[in-house]
Amino acid sequence: MNAQILFNVIIVIITVNFLINKILDYINSKYFDASIPKELEGIYQEEDYIKSQNYKKENFKFSMFLSVVSFIITIIFFYAEGFAYIDKIARGYSTNEIVVTLLFFGIIMLGSDILTIPLSYYKTFVIEEKYGFNKATKTLFFLDKIKGWALTIILGGSILALIVWFYQKTGTHFWIYTWMFVGLFSIFMTLFYSSLIVPIFNKQTPLENGELKNQLQEFARKVGFKLDNIFVIDGSKRSTKANAYFTGFGAKKRIVLYDTLINDLEVDEIVAVLAHEVGHYKRKHVIFNMFVSVFLTGLTLYILSLFIHNSLLSEALSVETPSFHIGLIAFGVLYTPISEVTGLLMNMLSRKFEYQADNYAKEHYNAPSLISSLKKLSKNSLSNLTPHKSYVFMHYSHPTLLQRIRNLTD
Repeated sequence: MNAQILFNVIIVIITVNFLINKILDYINSKYFDASIPKELEGIYQEEDYIKSQNYKKENFKFSMFLSVVSFIITIIFFYAEGFAYIDKIARGYSTNEIVVTLLFFGIIMLGSDILTIPLSYYKTFVIEEKYGFNKATKTLFFLDKIKGWALTIILGGSILALIVWFYQKTGTHFWIYTWMFVGLFSIFMTLFYSSLIVPIFNKQTPLENGELKNQLQEFARKVGFKLDNIFVIDGSKRSTKANAYFTGFGAKKRIVLYDTLINDLEVDEIVAVLAHEVGHYKRKHVIFNMFVSVFLTGLTLYILSLFIHNSLLSEALSVETPSFHIGLIAFGVLYTPISEVTGLLMNMLSRKFEYQADNYAKEHYNAPSLISSLKKLSKNSLSNLTPHKSYVFMHYSHPTLLQRIRNLTD
């Protein structure tokens, strides 16, 4: 295989992946107006359901526009030898490969983010605001961007520099050291993400004493779940959409409730949500997902190590000097079919885990409260009640609302 053939393969992979995803999006959009299943009747009043349909349609059109523009820019960038141009700019500032790699990816990521800011701004302050979701100020929007850039530079840059250093010191064996580092870093982030990263963007406060806290702690005691850390996050400063999540394990585990969730749901419904999250913990989903993620990372790094030294990867992108960062770009595209398959399998597993967590809540608390909470959360986020099954199969990490209700009422 020569460089031109490899370049053509890269273009084909990008194009096929784009077409498959857009076809699925289009098929799914044709079901926006499908009749509501009997089990879901009554969630929306007619006026609210029309609003939800309009929201889905507007998001679909915006997403389609964004994807097409992104695809065209990407293809032009590849044909215009954009990576070679940026590589040349980076090498004009330094001969150190670590510095060159950081500058290369820094220019690409910053350029991409700057180009998408107007679109992100439109999504937040036009579409989300039109349907009553956005609560962020323009100051907060741009402050989040600056914080995101700083975090990427400091944390992402440090990790990337270390990986390149591993490659320089150990050659194709770099994947072993990178894998060990990523594994340890994943465990560290699982334990401390909520206490170290989240506070950069959101304020978290312990749940106040009262009926809700008493009911949550009572349920935790009943099922033998040590619950010392219940926090409320100020999600309402950005959006009216509600959420809750469980993070960490051992002494570092914590339940985080969005303030919007507390405002939208009754006490028994919030306890049912907690029961679902506890179900994830009791079924070892958090630890299992972490180890599967580490395993897949190791597999990806190993396959990368087999190809990263091949000069064809750099030549395919018209770069004369073989380098780690150019090889990483080419490999990332070539690996897309495998990552799509692993992503599909992980979504299937995730949906299975969601059923298990729902069943745990059903067995140890009650199904009606969980069903009621799911309906309210779905209504308040104007979620799609009638997604196409092929779209669900490919993209959903959770079962649909209908599937979850049917499972809970069996």
